[in-house]
Amino acid sequence: MKSSNLIVLGLSLACASFSFADQVVRETTDNTAGGALGSLSGLMLGGAAGGPVGALVGAGAGFFAGRSVQQETGLSEPAYEVENQAGERAVIRSPNARFALGQRVERQGIRIQAVAD
Repeated sequence: MKSSNLIVLGLSLACASFSFADQVVRETTDNTAGGALGSLSGLMLGGAAGGPVGALVGAGAGFFAGRSVQQETGLSEPAYEVENQAGERAVIRSPNARFALGQRVERQGIRIQAVAD
């Protein structure tokens, strides 16, 4: 009797990861790295030219300039919009792994990982 309960519990837990898997809805681009580098550069240049106020203005301008430069040079990283079973969507960066539309994935913190079917 105990072994049959353990088998049912084991099968339930094994199927749980598949039933709660998210699905890739669309692929987008991510330019966070360019924005970070641009913000840092703008902060330094603005701070040297205009003090604390210049640092804030330079960081803001550098953020948008850095994102634009990364996008225009074709160095954008992939990001994926994923939808969970409740219909909630979130955009998750994935600089190293590639996923197809409709592929089932599982969230691992701030990254996603493919689910074996």
